[in-house]
Amino acid sequence: MPAEVIMPALGMAQETGKVLRWLKADGADVARGEPLLEVETDKVTVEIESPADGTLAAVSAAEGAEVPVGTVIALVLAAGEALAAAPASPSGAAEPAADPAPVASAEAAAAPAPAPGPPARRRLASPKARRLAQVTGADLDAIAGSGPNGAVVAADVEAARGGPPAAEVGAVWQRMAERMARAWQEVPQFVLTRDVDASALQAGRAEGVTVTDLLVKHCAGALARHPRLTASWRGGDLVPGPGINVGIAVATGEALVVPVVHGADRLSLAEISARRQEIVGAARAGTLRPEDVQGGTFTISNLGMYGVDSFQAIVNAPQAAILAVGRIVERPIAVQGALAVRPVLTLTVTFDHRVVDGARGAEFLDTLAGLVEAPAKVAEEVA
Repeated sequence: MPAEVIMPALGMAQETGKVLRWLKADGADVARGEPLLEVETDKVTVEIESPADGTLAAVSAAEGAEVPVGTVIALVLAAGEALAAAPASPSGAAEPAADPAPVASAEAAAAPAPAPGPPARRRLASPKARRLAQVTGADLDAIAGSGPNGAVVAADVEAARGGPPAAEVGAVWQRMAERMARAWQEVPQFVLTRDVDASALQAGRAEGVTVTDLLVKHCAGALARHPRLTASWRGGDLVPGPGINVGIAVATGEALVVPVVHGADRLSLAEISARRQEIVGAARAGTLRPEDVQGGTFTISNLGMYGVDSFQAIVNAPQAAILAVGRIVERPIAVQGALAVRPVLTLTVTFDHRVVDGARGAEFLDTLAGLVEAPAKVAEEVA
């Protein structure tokens, strides 16, 4: 039977995906794993691959369409397969046409029909211009359009109100902004912060291994000891997560995306480093696959490379926690009663208070701090 091409769910909270463009036309021969179309969600833009060898058929989602996740948007027919014919009526004849409208009375038929007025025409305008006009109260009919066929574009609306032109914002950024605003409004968040001695982190760095790689490893170890932090709050229930899957926030030209290191607790440091390089590179090149952004249960956001000392991140709902880290800075601290200079890193964790209370959050942060400062000692204590 035909293989179905389905609008994928790239996150637990995703409801729809947008078809950006079809890379293969209806009727084209395709191979299993070959990209068929580009889909945009609130997380990322990805290519959807063919589930089988065959011929692409029954494409039902146009470019630009918003489609609910799980919807079949095309089929891939195997060699010799054909689309099923539409069901015929029991007699085999064509379906009858709809009943005609009732015949009007002679009086009504004799009455002259009213002369049709000129059809109302909607002002040509881009979607962004319409949104901007709605927000600012501008009258689109009173604005001269500079777009194709005289369409009003956002710059025309801005010029009409005497303000600077609005910066273009892509759909991925718009959805990211909507998700973050919703998370800020709907998720009761609290923050815990702790300074740690980063000497072991610096000593653990090697060729190709970064501080982020080490933090992924340590976060995975802490999550294994505190699995509640991988759960999600949904409909009044705590839903366990699919595993210890650590997302890494990556800034791209379009928006912030969070590709995932799956099963981080089962990977060696070298494997984590290789995976991190793979997904970060794909994120920046715009070649992430659906599976690269699915299933994350914890996120790390590292702004240390920008000289940031510390910051608070917003929970990446429906996850329950996110770690924010800044740069490592040498500071004077007390070591066994004496003043010493040590490299210090500030760990800031934001929690969903519906999943984690203050005590559980503090226990997790204490475990994480211990792994960062003395990973070998913590391993011995657990063993």
